[in-house]
Amino acid sequence: MNYPASNARLEDWLKHMLSAGSVSIRETASLTGGAIQENVLLDCLVDGVEMSLVLRKDAEATIAESRSREEEFALVRAAFDQGVTVPRPLGFCKDETVFGGPFAVFEKVEGIGLGPKVVKDLSLGGDRVKLARELGRQMARIHSIDYAALNLDFLGSPKPSAAHFEVATIRQSLDQLGVNRPALEWGLRWLERNLPQTNELVLAHRDFRTGNFMVDNDGLTAILDWEFAAISDPMSDIGWFCAECWRFSRPDLEAGGIGSRAYFYQGYQEVSGREIQPDAVTFWEIFAHIRWASIALQQGMRHLSGKQRSLELALTGRIADQLEFSILCATAPTKSLYRREVSHA
Repeated sequence: MNYPASNARLEDWLKHMLSAGSVSIRETASLTGGAIQENVLLDCLVDGVEMSLVLRKDAEATIAESRSREEEFALVRAAFDQGVTVPRPLGFCKDETVFGGPFAVFEKVEGIGLGPKVVKDLSLGGDRVKLARELGRQMARIHSIDYAALNLDFLGSPKPSAAHFEVATIRQSLDQLGVNRPALEWGLRWLERNLPQTNELVLAHRDFRTGNFMVDNDGLTAILDWEFAAISDPMSDIGWFCAECWRFSRPDLEAGGIGSRAYFYQGYQEVSGREIQPDAVTFWEIFAHIRWASIALQQGMRHLSGKQRSLELALTGRIADQLEFSILCATAPTKSLYRREVSHA
């Protein structure tokens, strides 16, 4: 999408937000990589000093599960205050006349975030063992955020059974899409028969995966895309990160295609002091494939609706077919976590 090189209203807002004497936008450009929201690079002169910012706003079409930009900004600010490696949050604007809709502004972070490239290019991310551990530590820091003490009322009341609530939410989303996907129905039924016990609830990122963090040649530079964050089981984030669908070309590296599960777990446990529950993680890995299939179908619908024509969105919708195959392989009748008789379903 093309943007005007100069925007007086945006410059005035930035000037006030940054408490600057002058702000001049020299260039605006769309940033690739945002699958759901729209990210815009702002190259500015702030009091005569070069400064690069990222403006994040709603795309022309989005999906129901995504939080608002105001809520996402509040979550990133809470994470930043907790010491999580995120882009520095600078300000949020509700005035739609400034840039065509509500938006948040962050300090630009250098690095590469494209999942397949991060996995394949071993010159990125520094020492992969250290990176896997650091990602575990970062997840633990997210889970230590005291959401109850912060002004995050939009998160709602904690659900006693996170797994039950999450599965029901996906079933509802698929019903609203009006699609007929027997393999997903099978997978949902498997999840319902193998629900793990929720021992505690935390603020979970819910999209912490390779492709949603940035690295440079030395290591991690930022964790991105907080639009799905919610109160959930801590094992849900671990299962999402370790799910095979996010390992790209390295299915053997179970921690996001980056390293071994053991190193990732080690970093997580060092900071959290929390024991990993292997059966629960397995449940959440299978859940990840079903949830990603649901999101992929919604992405495809964004294209089919005509509101946002995009080859990338159209192709994303086709990913659901591959995910269904993985779901069926992982939930064969012998794969019940708790030795239940699946044949009686």
